[in-house]
Amino acid sequence: MNRKTPPASREIENINLIHPVSQALDNGCNIFYFDSGDADLVRIEWIFGNLRFDPGKPLLNVGVHTMLSDGTANLTAAQIADKIDFYGAFLQVDYGYDHSSVTLFSLNKHLQSTLPVIKDIITGSIFPERELETFIRNQRQKLQVSLQKNDFVARRAFNKALYGDTLYGLSADAADYDTLKRGDMLRHFDEMYQPSNCTIVVAGKIGQEIQDLISDSFGQWSNKSFAPDISQPQLVSAPEHFYFIEKPEALQSAIRMGKRTINRHHPDFPALQVLNTVLGGYFGSRLMANIREDKGYTYGIGSGMSSFKHSGALFIATEVGADVCKLAVAEIEKELKLLQDEPIAEEELSLVRNFLMGSLLGSLENVFSHADKFKNLYFANLGYDYYDRYVETVKTISATELQRLANEYLNFHQFYKVIVGKC
Repeated sequence: MNRKTPPASREIENINLIHPVSQALDNGCNIFYFDSGDADLVRIEWIFGNLRFDPGKPLLNVGVHTMLSDGTANLTAAQIADKIDFYGAFLQVDYGYDHSSVTLFSLNKHLQSTLPVIKDIITGSIFPERELETFIRNQRQKLQVSLQKNDFVARRAFNKALYGDTLYGLSADAADYDTLKRGDMLRHFDEMYQPSNCTIVVAGKIGQEIQDLISDSFGQWSNKSFAPDISQPQLVSAPEHFYFIEKPEALQSAIRMGKRTINRHHPDFPALQVLNTVLGGYFGSRLMANIREDKGYTYGIGSGMSSFKHSGALFIATEVGADVCKLAVAEIEKELKLLQDEPIAEEELSLVRNFLMGSLLGSLENVFSHADKFKNLYFANLGYDYYDRYVETVKTISATELQRLANEYLNFHQFYKVIVGKC
C-alpha cells in the first residue's frame, strides 16, 4: 500500500431507502414496519399529533407528554422505571412542535414483557399530584438557570417574534406553571392519546411473530367518544423586526436572526437547503470562514432551516464577544449581500454538493435512520420521490438559481434580529 496515493473516489449516484410494510388497525392506528439488521433488537415509536395550542394554558401539551411515565393506575413512576431497566430496555418520551412520541428500545425476546408497560402508559397515565408538584418545581428551577444563558433568551425572543402566541412561539414564564392543573391534564390526555391520533413506527429485526405481538397488543385499544383537536394554528409574526435585550455584565452577546420561509412542501425547499449550506450549514461555510476563521469574533456560527407542519424558517445563530457584536452583524449582512450579488464559484458549489450527498448517505447508517427519513416524509404528507428530487437538485442546481434564491430569501432587511447581551 502506497500511503502517498489517496484512495479512488467516485460520485454518489443513488440513495436507496428502505420502504416499510404498513398495517392499518381497525381503531385507526397505522403501523409501519422496517425490517432489517441482524441484532435481535427493535425500536418502537408511538407518535401522536399535538393538540391545538391554548395560550391560556401554554404548558399543557408539553406538561402532559413529559409526565406520561410518571405514574399510571397500575404502576408508579419508580415501578415503570424498574420494569424497563429489569429487561435491559430503554424508554424515552420526546416532545416536538407538531408531534410527540414515546419510544421503546427492547430486545425481541423481552418485548412480550415490555410492551404492556408502554400500553399502560399511553392508555392509563394519571399524573399524580405529588409527581406534578415535583415536575413544576424542577421545571421552574431549570427555567431560572436557562434564563441566565444569552443564547436561550435569544432563541425564545426570536421564536416569539416569528410565531406569536402559538406552539411554535412558546416562551413560557415561571408563572405559566401555575396554570398546570391535574384535571386539565387528564382531559388533555384523554383527547390526545387515542389510536386514531397515533402512528406506530417499528424498526429492527422484525419477524411475523413481532408484528403479530404489536398488532394484537394495540388492536383492541379503543377511541374515546370525542375526536382530538389538532387544528391549524394562526401564525402572525410581530411587526417589530429588531429586539435588543441588554445584559450589562455580558462578556458575549447572543445573535439570532432570520425569517419565516418555507417547509418541505415548497418546491424551493431542497434548493434552499443547498444555499443554506453554502451560507452557514457546515464547518467550511462562508459564515464560519469569515466570522470565525478570518475575524475571530466567535468560536462558532451557523445557519439552519426548520420545517414544521404549518411553517418553516431560516435562521442564523452565534455568540460573539460583546465588543465585536456590531462588527459581527455587519459581516453577516455582508455575506448575505455577496450571495445576492455574485454567483457561487463552481469549486465551492462542487464541495457543497459532495458534502450534502455524503451527509445524506452517512445519515442512513442503520434501519433506525431509514425509519427517521420515512417519518420526515409521512408527517409532511410527502412521498419517497421527495428524496429523488432532493438528490437531483443537489447534483444539478446552478449558481444562477442559487443567486435567485438568495435574492428572494436572504434579504437582511426582512430578517428578524435578536441580540442578547451588549452591542
